[in-house]
Amino acid sequence: MPKTSKSGSARKSELPSTLQKSDAKAQRTFAKAHDAAAEEYGEGERAHRVAYSALKHSYEKVGDHWEAKDEKGPSDERARSGGPNAKGDTAEGVNANSSKKHLMEIARRLDISGRSSMNKDELVSAIKKANRRETARNR
Repeated sequence: MPKTSKSGSARKSELPSTLQKSDAKAQRTFAKAHDAAAEEYGEGERAHRVAYSALKHSYEKVGDHWEAKDEKGPSDERARSGGPNAKGDTAEGVNANSSKKHLMEIARRLDISGRSSMNKDELVSAIKKANRRETARNR
């Protein structure tokens, strides 16, 4: 099912819940990438993977929604390796390539306890966990 209308805007009813709470550009990015991938590969998992990959290039997941990143680019090892046989771990939308200072700010906003004593990898894991919890709570 197409995620964009004839005018090119995203159809909110067709978007995942985390994108319904995100800004219009994030919604358009996902919808247009999904529709292009669905034409190329057919509707299904692969089209969704392509759409999320396009979204994660410019956005990061914070709680139960997506926010624009300061700098565009791959968010984690898996995105950096790219291609159909990508290697590395995914950070589930967390911008693992951002600075520790940025991750600390996200952790503060998500009210993650113990964040001041965490290293960068621990912050990424804690933010992933908090994001999953927020998304599940708000569905």
